[in-house]
Amino acid sequence: MPNLVVGTEVLFPDEACMGLVETDLLDPAYKELRRYRILTVIRGDKPAQFRVDLGPAEKFKAVGEFRIPGGYVDEVTGRIYIEETVGRLCHFADVKHAKPWDNSETQPHDLIGAYERIAKRRRETLKGRR
Repeated sequence: MPNLVVGTEVLFPDEACMGLVETDLLDPAYKELRRYRILTVIRGDKPAQFRVDLGPAEKFKAVGEFRIPGGYVDEVTGRIYIEETVGRLCHFADVKHAKPWDNSETQPHDLIGAYERIAKRRRETLKGRR
């Protein structure tokens, strides 16, 4: 029989988190594929999962499914070591969804022309000082 995972309804940003997974799953009505963020925390001695419905899966095609570990299990002793918190893992996932910064508007397209305009402006400024 497979291991059952208990669900939880409340998480705290500073709570230790075993990992974060964003994956596409069917909604409870089995009609639509949706993106879910699943956070695993330890409650007592057992893992508990918290699920967040992020919306239709087609909105997340550019990102794809991913997993961010927050801890590990020692294979020798079986002890669980958790290194991350819920808040940090959610921040990492949100950064992954953010669009890359577009600096095309701040950089001149014609670097040689921009250099020549700056040099001309400096020469004109120096002429005005004489």
